[in-house]
Amino acid sequence: QVQLVESGGGAVEAGGSLRLACATSGSDFGINGMDWYRELPGKSRELVAGISGIMTGGTGGNTNIAESVKGRFTISRDAAKNAVYLQMTDLGPSDTAVYYCHAEIFTGRTPTGWDRLSDYWGQGTQVTVSS
Repeated sequence: QVQLVESGGGAVEAGGSLRLACATSGSDFGINGMDWYRELPGKSRELVAGISGIMTGGTGGNTNIAESVKGRFTISRDAAKNAVYLQMTDLGPSDTAVYYCHAEIFTGRTPTGWDRLSDYWGQGTQVTVSS
């Protein structure tokens, strides 16, 4: 079983910064994609930033940033630690949300590859930005 745990959320004043971390635990799995989503109050979950095609893509990973946070948020990955981070700067009240880590993970290792590709979600971490 693979588990994702987010950390780094909290309360911050407008203009401040936070760094979210998503750690994975388990064994015998391969991470093909890691993403950050957020759920704004009263709204559905939306993609914030992601890294895809880590194993399947020839470039080793493609980064995507939502237009709403481009220039303020940066996503990064630590391959050795199987972790992903979201550096958030110049935060505003509109960034207040529950932030979720998501991963596309290969499991069921075989001598020639993997049995399946599945989606995993963390429990979420609250980010609250005051004006």
